[in-house]
Amino acid sequence: MERLIVSPSPHIHSGDSVKKNMYGVIIALLPALAASLWFFGIGALIVTLTSILACVLFEHLIQRYLLKKPSSVMDGSAAVTGLLLAFNLPTNIPIGLILIGAAVAIGIGKMSFGGLGQNPFNPALVGRVFLLISFPVQMTSWPVPVVSRSSYLDATTGATPLSIIKEGLGTGKPFSELATEIPSYLDLFLGRMGGSAGEIAGIALLIGLIYMLIQKIITWHIPVTVVGSVVIFTGLLNLIDPTSYANPLFHLLTGGLLLGAFFMATDYASSPMSVNGMLLYGIGIGIITVLIRTYGAYPEGISFAILIMNAFTPLIDKYMKPKRFGEKVATQKA
Repeated sequence: MERLIVSPSPHIHSGDSVKKNMYGVIIALLPALAASLWFFGIGALIVTLTSILACVLFEHLIQRYLLKKPSSVMDGSAAVTGLLLAFNLPTNIPIGLILIGAAVAIGIGKMSFGGLGQNPFNPALVGRVFLLISFPVQMTSWPVPVVSRSSYLDATTGATPLSIIKEGLGTGKPFSELATEIPSYLDLFLGRMGGSAGEIAGIALLIGLIYMLIQKIITWHIPVTVVGSVVIFTGLLNLIDPTSYANPLFHLLTGGLLLGAFFMATDYASSPMSVNGMLLYGIGIGIITVLIRTYGAYPEGISFAILIMNAFTPLIDKYMKPKRFGEKVATQKA
């Protein structure tokens, strides 16, 4: 008589791995990196390389000498954190602040919780928000795209479209009048505007999203619900009072909304596991982003919105668990 031996799950391996998915995200970010290099030149290159190298170095040192564990920097997760952190920084920020942001992102946002897969908050956003609160002047001095791409610390700076609209609306100017002071929607989509390295080219971020969806690195649920909730919420506000509220297209193409929705809200460790949980999580990010942009002190709100919903992820996972395999059948038999 043959014995039936049942082994623990997983029984089938999909072929995915942390390393494969992390390097897939890096590939998806290459169009946005190319756009930032084109518009900001050497400043974007210095900030990006410094951030990536610092995150990789800090993770290696913490694992080897503090946690006494083998280094796992070759899995690509530290490089992804460094790239995303760089995309959230001005391209003229001093190198010392990049190092501080990388240390906070890796040391506090990731390794203090146990490393990859155990961090409740997106590490790059932890570093970004720490820098924004600690060094607000340096973190809000945004370079504008220039013809010459050889400057770094002495780059020409200017207000972002979000800042122009928010300040103008605060003084009572109608949105239609303020719209003449910002680039056209085509320029916003292509990246001809001031801002951080990763928020300027919507077309490049969209290409990255399509790549990740095709490669099944992420699913559509979080990006679509974040973008959809922003469109619906801002559309309603604009419909009620078009003079006091910007239209949905402006909100989509400015700030770090697309970067956050596509690449940061979808972080595996800090986002919900179930489909319903992802939908609720994405809607929450979209609504909080609009509330901060419209009624808060900051012109941008996607970073804070993602971190706030990161904090709710364990609660979402607790009450929105997928059904166990065979649960319905077992209930019927009982």
